Amino acid sequence: MREVVMPTPGFPPDVLDEDGEPSWISALACSGPHHAVHVVRDLEPATALERLGAKAAGIRPGALPAARPDELTSLPAASLGADAGGAATLTAGRIGSWTFVYDDSAITADRGPLLSVGGRIAATGRYTINADAGLTYAADGETVAWITVDDLDLEADLPGLPAELRAAFESAGTFDDGELDPGEPDPQICMRAVCALAGLHCTIEDLREIPLLIAVFP
Repeated sequence: MREVVMPTPGFPPDVLDEDGEPSWISALACSGPHHAVHVVRDLEPATALERLGAKAAGIRPGALPAARPDELTSLPAASLGADAGGAATLTAGRIGSWTFVYDDSAITADRGPLLSVGGRIAATGRYTINADAGLTYAADGETVAWITVDDLDLEADLPGLPAELRAAFESAGTFDDGELDPGEPDPQICMRAVCALAGLHCTIEDLREIPLLIAVFP
């Protein structure tokens, strides 16, 4: 077995899974995830869900079950039971000044900039079943940075990013399982950067302790 090297300064090992993804995200996901995580500063969870396209009448308080019923069902979808019938299940909560929204099907991945309208900062991390990964960073409704992991050159690209996004990537670091070249970004770097930006250094148990809202999309 290869030794795993984890120069991820903002993330102690107990909040990452074996692939370097924040463990709360992988705990919410189904097997073979195709998902997105939005974060936005100073916006309430219910409003964030509505901006992403959820209907107000369909937003409800939610509690995460202990386990998924099968590999194809996300934990939030499992919490809805028979009511989970949309293209995606959205889960929102707030930690500090940041709201997060987990989209278990990445249906809303392109809508992240809508969260930043009104002078806010928002970011979206995405990871597909084909291992296409990236991040969008927006300010006041406009996309400021659009990043794909396959094209990301950390040494060349980080200096040109907005200061807080650059700091988030520095905190995310790289998760090297022994197969990456020195300084090469790993597939989960954008998910870590989104979490670092919003201070989401948490576990699934931490999420069970805060109020959550769940909605079916559309």
